[in-house]
Amino acid sequence: MEFNTNKAIYLQICDAICERIISGGLAPDERIPSVREYGAEIGVNPNTVMRSYEKLTSEGIIYNRRGIGYFISPDARETVLKEQKREFIENEWPGIMKKIRLLGIDPQELIIFIEKNKEFIKYD
Repeated sequence: MEFNTNKAIYLQICDAICERIISGGLAPDERIPSVREYGAEIGVNPNTVMRSYEKLTSEGIIYNRRGIGYFISPDARETVLKEQKREFIENEWPGIMKKIRLLGIDPQELIIFIEKNKEFIKYD
């Protein structure tokens, strides 16, 4: 796993797990690697992985079955999607809108572009 120096590693680990959940790479109630296993797999200190798992647990994305391990929560995908949509609308969309205005892009141009490229945009 390649890490970005502009964001805490434990948050990048959370993001990677959430991305796998959204993409279907991790299913509800699926066991994920132990803290030590995952740390060794991605080359980080187990304490960093533990911090990630604690954050994901507090958000209801994973849960711990004492003595067995960590598992993906049944509603993890919906939880992650809801949070990432909120984050996108609040943090990224304003910048996109600013760029659209700055470049003088007509909303109709965007609609035409989306229509022409809709095979790349998948809606469930």
